[in-house]
Parts: sequence; structure tokens; C-alpha cells
Amino acid sequence: MTFTKSLLASTVFMGALASTAYAQTEVTWWHAMGGANGERVDKIAADFNASQDEYTVTPAYKGNYTETMTAAIAAFRAGEQPHLVQVFEVGTATMMAAKGAIYPVEQLMADAGEPFNGDDYLPAVVSYYETPEGELLSMPFNSSTPVLWYNADALKAAGVEAPTTWDEVEAASAALVANGMKCGISFGWQSWVMLENYSAWHNMELGTKENGFAGFDTEFTFNNDKVAARLQSVADMQADNKFVYGGRRGDSLPMFTNGECGMWMNSSAYYGSIKSQAKFEFGQTMLPLDTKLADAPQNSIIGGATLWALAGHEDEEYKGLAKFLTYLSSPEVQAWWHQETGYVPITKAAAELSAEQGFYESNPGTDTAIKQLSLNIPTANSRGLRFGNFVQIRDVINEEMEALWAGNATAQEALDNAASRGNELLRKFERSAK
Repeated sequence: MTFTKSLLASTVFMGALASTAYAQTEVTWWHAMGGANGERVDKIAADFNASQDEYTVTPAYKGNYTETMTAAIAAFRAGEQPHLVQVFEVGTATMMAAKGAIYPVEQLMADAGEPFNGDDYLPAVVSYYETPEGELLSMPFNSSTPVLWYNADALKAAGVEAPTTWDEVEAASAALVANGMKCGISFGWQSWVMLENYSAWHNMELGTKENGFAGFDTEFTFNNDKVAARLQSVADMQADNKFVYGGRRGDSLPMFTNGECGMWMNSSAYYGSIKSQAKFEFGQTMLPLDTKLADAPQNSIIGGATLWALAGHEDEEYKGLAKFLTYLSSPEVQAWWHQETGYVPITKAAAELSAEQGFYESNPGTDTAIKQLSLNIPTANSRGLRFGNFVQIRDVINEEMEALWAGNATAQEALDNAASRGNELLRKFERSAK
């Protein structure tokens, strides 16, 4: 073959390759996973892309949960929305109220001809994101629940066991401090842990109308004497460092991993971070029970986020998106994600696969989150919450709880202020949603 013919053949071949690559349908995915979890998201997309040649999923990090949801809403208004966006659980009501912006995931799967069975998913996970008629609105992805993390070495040195009740938490904290630790216990995401989950765990409502599931005309009731008593008790623990406040989200994680605090209440999804950072034996156990309020716990509720499909794209693109969601929910992918991160496996099959692979046996306690969520059939008080403007309301709760920790308000005053300010934001959302 002459050089000219060879060059021509090579050009034609490369052109064919370019044409094939160009023919792939792109699906864009905006997410809020930074750091190691962002790398895991990239791997999931890359593995899907390598598994077939029709579609390419392109993930893009858009900041924290609030920033990602805000960016997606702004992009939709500008007609530049992604196909898929990760939204944290408290943004559910906001997404539902964005009329015309979302493409319910169960409807998307049906329209794309992609098999989907809601019964495959953990009930405590999907119930949070279903309509009253049982239609799934968004695809569960990174679901977590708060647990009690503990420094097993420190507890042993202090002569105490991992606590199961709040009385035992206080006693263990006192023993840890007496044995030289700077702090007994801390926690993060305080609205989620100490209001939302504390209430669900003891089968108490946060607000009327089934915590907002039964209508936007809801009002907060978390400012009751039971919650106030617990928070006041925690605030009083600050006097001798049995409790030390360390920030709103995961800011207090280093206080636990560097050995400053012996116990920490926060998301099960910190497993990966704790495993890589802690230089001591650690464990996780269920949330403590307040025995003054209940004889046994009800169930915890989820945090984390789901994936929402946004309207306004081509049918072929939605077919690719549907296939990606099937891949994302597969037992193998979900088991890997669960074992790497500490997020719960969203399907029963993924949990069973993790057990078959020996993950729970070799990593005791890593099934705590699943057990908590599946402890009992969720009630109207423990299904979750669906309050409008709850992203802003959590900021209000943070401000008022920080006033409590600073000694500028009693627990009852802080909760009353949070409920009053929160109700104003509920009314604002109710008016905008009509």
C-alpha cells in the first residue's frame, strides 16, 4: 500500500471512530460529592461508560448540597439544566413544588421501557421520596442515618461500655473526661441528629400534618417539653466538658478522629473518613434511647440525598439516563458504594450481597444504619419529614441551638424561637407553592 493510500485509509478509520464517539448520547449529572466520595462518583460514571457504547454520563461537582440544588434550579430557569441532579433529603418539598421542572423517576423508567420495581428498595428509604399514591419521585442514591460512633480504646480505658441510653451517654462522658479526655461527646448536623432523629427515634412528631407529608399547611411542634428537657441536659453537660459543641455539619469530625472526644453522633456515611483517619479502635452503635420517653426505639430516619431527573431533554437522552439509574441501583454497584462510604445500600439485594461477601462479619457494626432504619414499620412520626423551605429552617434551628450552647438562651427559649421563625418560613413556602 502506498503512503498516500495508507494515510487515506487511516484518515477514514479515524473519522469513523470520531463519528462513533460523536454518536454517543451525553447525560449530565450534577452532584455534591467532594473529596474521596467525588472520586467514587467519577468511578461509577466511568464504569458505566465503559460497560456500553451508546451513552456517556458526565458527572460534575457543583459544591455542597445547598449550592448544588440552587445551581440546578437556576440552570433550569435559564434552560441549561443537567439531566440529573443530586438533592439532599430536606430539599424534597422544594423540588416537588418546582412545577414542570422535575421528571418523576418512576415515570421516567416506565417511559424509557426500563424495568423498575419499587419493592426492591428498602422501605425506609423509598417512603421518604414517594407521593401519597406511592410513586417514586427521585432515585435513592446516598442514604444515611445518624449513629453513635465511639472510641473503643478510650471507653475501655475509662472502664465503660458503649452506651445504649442517654443516662449511659452522660455516665460514659463523665468517665471519659475523668480519665483525661478533653470531651466526652460531640455531634454534627444538630437539627438532623438532635431534633429530627431524636423525635423519630422516640415516635414523636416534629410538626403537624404528618411532618408535612399530608400538606404544606403544617406547623412545628418540636418545641415541646420532652425535646427541651433533653437539649437542656446536653447544654448542662458543657460545664465539665462532657459535651462540647464543634460545628454545624461535619466540622466536629476531627474532634473524634484525633482522640479529643470519645463519642460522636453523626452520619453513618462518615465510615470511610473515620476508617482512614482514626488511629484507634472505633465502633458504631445505635442512637441512645431516652428511657423517660420510650421503652424501645421506633426507627431512625434517613439523610443523604437522591437523584432527581430534570425535565426538558430529549427522549433518547432519558433512555440513557434510565439505563444509568438501573446500573447505579444494581446490587454490585450499591454494595461497593455502601462498603466504601458507610451510606446504606438502597436495595435489599445490595444488603444481602454485602452480607454474602462477609463485609458485616469482618467489619462489625457496619450494618447498624440498616438495622436502625428497618427496626420497625415507620409511623407518621418516623417516616421522615417534608417541610418547605427546610434548608433555610435548618439554618434557623442552628442559630437558635447555638444560642443555647453559648448560654444565651434556655433550651425551651431556643426551641420556641426556632419554631416561631420556622413557621414563618413554612407560611412563606405555602404561599409560593399555591
